[in-house]
Amino acid sequence: MDQIYSRIQSLKQKLDNQIISVRNENGYWDGQLSSSALSTAVAVFALWKYDKKKYDYQINKGLYWLAENVNLDGAWGDTIRSKSNLSTTLLTWACFSIAKDRAEFAETIQNAEDWLKDRLKKLDPESISSAVLNHYQSDQTFSVPILSMCALAGRLGDKGWKLVPQLPFQMAVFPDQLFKFLKLSVVSYAIPALIAIGLVKSRNSRQNKLVRKLNKWVKPKVLKILAEKQPDNGGFLEATPLTGFVLMSLIGAGERKSEVCKKAADFLEQSIREDGSWPIDTHLATWVSSLAVNALDNDRISELSDREMLVSHYLNQQLKNIHPFTKAKPGGWAWTHLQGGVPDADDTSGALIALHKLSKFENVPLDSIAQGIQWLMDLQNYDGGLPTFCRGWGKLPFDCSCPDITAHTLKAFALWKDQMDSLLQNKMEKSIRSAWKYLRKSQQEDGSWLPLWFGNEDDMQHQNPVYGTSIVLYSLSDLHAVGLHDFDEVKNKALAFLQTSQNEDGGWGGSANIISSIEESSLAIRALASHQIETHIESGIKWLELHLPKDLNDINATPIGLYFASLWYFEDMYPLVFASSAMNEVEKLIKNYELSITNEA
Repeated sequence: MDQIYSRIQSLKQKLDNQIISVRNENGYWDGQLSSSALSTAVAVFALWKYDKKKYDYQINKGLYWLAENVNLDGAWGDTIRSKSNLSTTLLTWACFSIAKDRAEFAETIQNAEDWLKDRLKKLDPESISSAVLNHYQSDQTFSVPILSMCALAGRLGDKGWKLVPQLPFQMAVFPDQLFKFLKLSVVSYAIPALIAIGLVKSRNSRQNKLVRKLNKWVKPKVLKILAEKQPDNGGFLEATPLTGFVLMSLIGAGERKSEVCKKAADFLEQSIREDGSWPIDTHLATWVSSLAVNALDNDRISELSDREMLVSHYLNQQLKNIHPFTKAKPGGWAWTHLQGGVPDADDTSGALIALHKLSKFENVPLDSIAQGIQWLMDLQNYDGGLPTFCRGWGKLPFDCSCPDITAHTLKAFALWKDQMDSLLQNKMEKSIRSAWKYLRKSQQEDGSWLPLWFGNEDDMQHQNPVYGTSIVLYSLSDLHAVGLHDFDEVKNKALAFLQTSQNEDGGWGGSANIISSIEESSLAIRALASHQIETHIESGIKWLELHLPKDLNDINATPIGLYFASLWYFEDMYPLVFASSAMNEVEKLIKNYELSITNEA
């Protein structure tokens, strides 16, 4: 036991040193999101549509990056470590329509067309439209933007707009609180796309006199709403894909001179990386900072000389006013402190947990914590679960309650509950019981839980039950189980799932027999250790020791994150913080084991 303890301490120290070394000058973490072929294609095409002369440099840099980062099969995945997929390849092929006569891109374009023909059998407008719509089914959050860009690029032929569904942009004039009753075909965070793409489709479609009159009346109203949802820096949700889709669609709708277009183009210009690529989002600074703080043990936190600055950073990022994008009330945190961030349940829970750890060394005002807790309770759905952004939408997957976000909230509640006043404690207890009912109901037959914003490309359904189950189990380890029906039964079923999902090599992938990764292995180890499960852990640690590089600057993150419906990404901080957090829990487990041996003696 002494030997493994020494190895864990050494590994954790190495991981923590690396985590601390990559902080920015303000004391928090920016992280590094993967570059995205989809984002790059959308940004390049949008800038070309807006002003190809002014943005010639960015356009060419992006085109060359796309050509240099194509997969061996001639197509593109969402990241440079992702498998080729139809959506990203279609959008990149559409983007290259602006360079179809340039000899240096001829082979790239031909290879992409060959790949598409192999998948679609025929590379004609009808086949393209059918494939995209069948893939996304009733969720038009992503299918309609893809088809719209293809239509704008001429890839759907002269009559291509007939193959693009009409988004009901007129509904954007309704108050936000009514959206959950309107049964929209896009998720809550895609209202800007609903407006812009709805307008360009409308402009390119035949309409009867009454519809034309209605649209003429409603157009200035929805454009005003769109402008109100756009932050000053121009980036909707800090997201290149969403901002690019809005920009190209407004141009196609005849709104090139709109201030929204200018600001969107400015955002895209500022977002390009030195290599000519764009990420899916500027960064996840608040999210990865919370993960980093929560991965470090108390000794390392105590050594940080700028803890007070870190606490101030969190408190300054807490939403102080009603948010213009989702109309969220004050109290929550977004994934980034930048203007395009929108408060959400996962980041609010993460911030609360990080502040709890920091509160052991710095003063954290309890009224800010209480406001964050109340914000989460106000977001809780009728089924007891926590959604990401908006309460009560529930029709499409990315607006529904989800287990890992719900459990993350329970962890935040469990840590802070005793420090709240009696009235709030009573409300929290009721919220916890309701959330527990949701978790019991959402547990799969095999004992697992499925996450919402994370998946695994090697899984047949692109699901990641190891991630979801690990997050839920770890979160439940801080929860007082008295009064929670079937707590031990539910927990033990989940633990059994994780144990049986371990691969023969000692690591874990998204589920059993899927290639192991640092992220998923670390999360599984952390979950098992947090519930005092000693079996399976040592072989998992050996796998980590073998696969973590000697120089942690060379660590390769795995694309397990999902963004904007089903867009894969990886984040350089994930393997570091997940592995460190796992070692932290194993260290606690060993200390508890040694303590129990001493007591027995």
